[in-house]
Amino acid sequence: MDKNQTLGMIEDISEANGVSGFEDPVADAVRKHAHGLGSFEEDSLRNLYIYRKENKGGRMVVQLDAHSDEVGFMVQAIRPDGTLQMIPLGGWVNSNIPAHRVLVRNADGEYIPGITASKPPHYMTEAQRNAPLDIHDITVDIGAVSKKEAIEKFRVRMGEPIVPDVTFEYLEKHDLMIGKGFDCRLGCASIISTLQELQEMELEVDVIAGIASQEEVGVRGASLTCQRIKPDIAIVFEGCPADDTCVAEYEVQTAIKRGPMLRHIDARMITNPRYQRYALDLCRELGIPVQEAVRRAGSTNGAAIHLSNQGVPTIVIGVPVRYAHTHYGISSYEDYQNGVRLACEILKRLNETVIRSF
Repeated sequence: MDKNQTLGMIEDISEANGVSGFEDPVADAVRKHAHGLGSFEEDSLRNLYIYRKENKGGRMVVQLDAHSDEVGFMVQAIRPDGTLQMIPLGGWVNSNIPAHRVLVRNADGEYIPGITASKPPHYMTEAQRNAPLDIHDITVDIGAVSKKEAIEKFRVRMGEPIVPDVTFEYLEKHDLMIGKGFDCRLGCASIISTLQELQEMELEVDVIAGIASQEEVGVRGASLTCQRIKPDIAIVFEGCPADDTCVAEYEVQTAIKRGPMLRHIDARMITNPRYQRYALDLCRELGIPVQEAVRRAGSTNGAAIHLSNQGVPTIVIGVPVRYAHTHYGISSYEDYQNGVRLACEILKRLNETVIRSF
């Protein structure tokens, strides 16, 4: 895996603007970097499918999954003072939203800068300062002085997406990536890296990737991709929330720089235990660092995929992301690399006998 080339790919995919329902730029970035790896198809939800060029047909099918959307917002209304009222797309904690740069798409398709804003403390009562922040009290300020100016000069309109405005960085000294949308742009990039690593290699299965839309609003895209792909087994790539800065040391299960995370359970899927143990044992055999997690909450596209096609053994390979579902994420390139390595080693070994054993 060429590190500089891979980091450039992650940068492009991370910086693509694609909140739920508006993933077209992400699909374009994936097409660009997956060129030559297979054929492409799209559906009306902007799910992107990549059919590995070495597929032969008539064999068991592996679905590689990641989701293209990121958490963001949508313009709900334009207020008389020219600020934008919005609703969240995906799960946000309201206190994390204000005082950040965002980009608002306008009627011309241009992304214009804005600031997420709330009432300054100078104008708050004591009760307001101590009260939880409501999303209705957070606006986007694009600099307009009236609703008329926002519409006519800034060309803003209802229903347009709002995305965090973040530039990707790689800190080589510390092997750290900082950027937006790592949930799940790191997964999208992982699929491409996996297909690149296996290029021209003979496998005993066919591989189809589904870059799914609208995961953050209820795994909607994957509900279609699994119907179209009809997999026999699946690997879900995810940018999973790291816990190493927010729980006691003995509870840490998803730390950065300790390898990819394989979850035994989350709110919507109990991972197939035979497949899960197969992957964990393979990590130990090959010396791939790995973490195990038992999640009380959260879910992935595995929720839809594992219930499709009369039942699909599914694991989730998660790259830990500090501060997921905020404007910024922090992840380790080494964790990313080891997640791809694990997926490749699984795919090299899969055949009908192994799959049926799960």
